[in-house]
Amino acid sequence: MEQEETAVYRKVSWRIVPFLMLCYVAAYLDRVNIGFAKLQMQGDLQFSETVYGLGAGVFFIAYFLFEVPSNIILHKVGARRWIARIMLTWALVSAAFIFVRTPTSFYVLRFLLGIAEAGFFPGIILYLTYWYPAERRSRMVCTFMTAVPLAGLLGGPLSGWIMQSLAGARGLTGWQWLFLLEALPAALLGVATLLYLDDGIRSARWLKESEKQLLEAGIARETQHKAAHASLRAVFADRRIWLVTLIYFCCVMGQYGLTFWLPTLVKTAGISGVFNIGVYTAIPYLAAAICMPLLGRSADLRRERRWHLAVPMALGAVGLLGSALAGTTHTDLAIAFLSLAAIGILACAPLFWSLPTTFLHGVSAAAGIAAINAVGNLAGFAAPYLVGAIKDITQSTNLGLTVIAAFLLVGAVIVIRIPAKLVSQ
Repeated sequence: MEQEETAVYRKVSWRIVPFLMLCYVAAYLDRVNIGFAKLQMQGDLQFSETVYGLGAGVFFIAYFLFEVPSNIILHKVGARRWIARIMLTWALVSAAFIFVRTPTSFYVLRFLLGIAEAGFFPGIILYLTYWYPAERRSRMVCTFMTAVPLAGLLGGPLSGWIMQSLAGARGLTGWQWLFLLEALPAALLGVATLLYLDDGIRSARWLKESEKQLLEAGIARETQHKAAHASLRAVFADRRIWLVTLIYFCCVMGQYGLTFWLPTLVKTAGISGVFNIGVYTAIPYLAAAICMPLLGRSADLRRERRWHLAVPMALGAVGLLGSALAGTTHTDLAIAFLSLAAIGILACAPLFWSLPTTFLHGVSAAAGIAAINAVGNLAGFAAPYLVGAIKDITQSTNLGLTVIAAFLLVGAVIVIRIPAKLVSQ
């Protein structure tokens, strides 16, 4: 029976996870290419560090406002159509960045991009709960979220090459070509989603009836141990929701403090040339891509969640502080510390999602996951704006990185204080 179950889950994983990873690679390219565009865009348009930080962060205000409604709609209308809608609309908005000329147009398009993309990530997390019980979910979420470092691994050199090689072609700057070309994968995958993705186990025509029953039994066994919330108000009144939201806020502070500013940090470490910067940014992402699945597998095998999240958060803080101390005089050491930061910080999010999904299901999961992600992602506004404003004042990113490292350490302490029985699945 165990061998049969393993074979069925392997079949499911090969069917849906690589495709979801491709979608998230496209999403993350569109979300963080602003960090590479900054290397040229800031000088061309005369934007200050504060303008850039505010524009990078305002995306998350829209994300916060529209994420919960988006996830509830996904739960009602189905993942296939709603995820496709999200991808197609964000591709159009992302391509429209070629028309940015002023801070106002920059802010407006970043806000619209947040509206367009709202619900994609929590929608995927919710979608995985339709297929995998808790004891298998950390591994799958970690595998799926390996798309983040893969996007950086591929996107860094690609973004650098586009901006350096196509600058001036057909009257467009390098950063304009960057936004235009990196919107295409999202558009193509949005169409593919309509043709390829299934809403859940029951609608999967590639599964035998016996396989569907086995998968549904796994979900049912987990669900019967979860107490459903009576209403959406009850979801938001659950103190566990707000506790894990605070932890996620600290994780996201680290994530976007790193990803939005990584090209600038690499440049500060002594690397010059847009393409070279792109290549060097791939190194921390490669380190994270190797380590993330190993951490997820370890968490599932041991059915232990707290230390598997707290330790990477602490390592991320050490990596950020170390890169700040290494500065421009020890380039190799700075890149090594940035790699440690990437391993710790990028592993936080997938390991985090094993916490709330142990006590949420159904509509509660749709609303709860979206609420946690929406409020937590306000850190995506705070982190780049904070680092940008501090850099304008001090002419250095060091103090900003120190503040973000402090958030990661606070989050790690909160994780350890969570009762083990809450996240023991």
